[in-house]
Amino acid sequence: MATLARSAAETVDPFDVSRPELYRDDTWRAPFAKLRAEAPVHYVPDSEFGAYWSVSTYKPIVEVESLPDLYSSEAGGITIANFDADDPNAVRMPMFIARDRPVHTAQRRTVAPAFTPSEMTRMAADIRHRTEEVLDRLPWGEEFDWVDTVSIELTTGMLAILFDFPWEDRRKLTFWSDWAGDIEIIKNDELRQQRLMHMYECGSYFRRLWNERVDKPLQPDLISMMIHSDAMREMDDNEFIGNLILLIVGGNDTTRNTMSGLAYGLDKYPDQRAKLEADPSLIPNAVSELIRWQTPLAHMRRTATRDTELMGQQIKAGDKLALWYISGNRDESVFGEDADALVVDRPNARRHLAFGHGIHRCVGARLAELQIGILLEEMAKRRMRVNVTGAPERVSACFVHGYRRLPVELSKY
Repeated sequence: MATLARSAAETVDPFDVSRPELYRDDTWRAPFAKLRAEAPVHYVPDSEFGAYWSVSTYKPIVEVESLPDLYSSEAGGITIANFDADDPNAVRMPMFIARDRPVHTAQRRTVAPAFTPSEMTRMAADIRHRTEEVLDRLPWGEEFDWVDTVSIELTTGMLAILFDFPWEDRRKLTFWSDWAGDIEIIKNDELRQQRLMHMYECGSYFRRLWNERVDKPLQPDLISMMIHSDAMREMDDNEFIGNLILLIVGGNDTTRNTMSGLAYGLDKYPDQRAKLEADPSLIPNAVSELIRWQTPLAHMRRTATRDTELMGQQIKAGDKLALWYISGNRDESVFGEDADALVVDRPNARRHLAFGHGIHRCVGARLAELQIGILLEEMAKRRMRVNVTGAPERVSACFVHGYRRLPVELSKY
């Protein structure tokens, strides 16, 4: 079945899953379940982001990701609302995740050394120390915001270390990430101009750091790696900003929103929390399951480079495809009938799509897993239980799937 019909009386396509209120109100599961069951490759002719194909099950998502020459990241960008490709007057800020081979390969290779197993080993002690400091400052028995106090603090600190960014200004990284990753801004001209201003501020700040390091020996920070790379040392200002945005959003949102999701999810599923509290050896698997269950980036976009067929549907050259990781990670044919639930010992949790698949798979996946795992380990050492005390405030958008605020209170178990 190619599409799901709607009556003429309806003004909103109930299967246009790009609508921000689905994520703000946490009501996205039902339309995606319907799509997976009846139209896993479904054409939405009219949305606030234009026409697109909605790809909602595991197998076709993997197929599209496995054919990067047929389904381009560069032709239309990586979000359903790409700020560059969808506006002929836009200021273009290329980034390597939104480039095709060979540029993507060369630029990705530049930053990949920051995320090798040896680098994870080198950084683990520092990550643990900073996690201990954050947890030891938390109040017990009184309400506070987990997102700001834990998730943002830990991920912003990690980004500052990756860039060797001035510690006192580290919260600027969160500020820039929030502006860069909010695709709803594309609908408002005034906000688009504000976003552009903030991106230029970001670029100017980092250009100063670049100039300070340009004649110095190679160091293990991302700016130094770019400077010493044939593929990235000659970037113009806009490409420089674009790649910074990629690394900031990628390094911030995946980990930050999974750290918030673990607090919310373990409270929502107390049987799974009890299982994890009783057996900390489940933590590595629980990390994968929490990332799957949260899916901190709901989708990625690809653009067909020529006419093709996907699960019996005729895709035309230039068509936009939204790969809904958030739905593929709920695919019952892969994860079972309990795919909507959090199951800390799920046997195939590592098959999740939250990091993508193929050549564009998240370059920082190991680091995200390391940070989340250490957080769970340090919580276990303190016998720390996080109790949600009120409704979360969620991001109202279909790209970053996360939390603005999560009120909690700590208790011992």
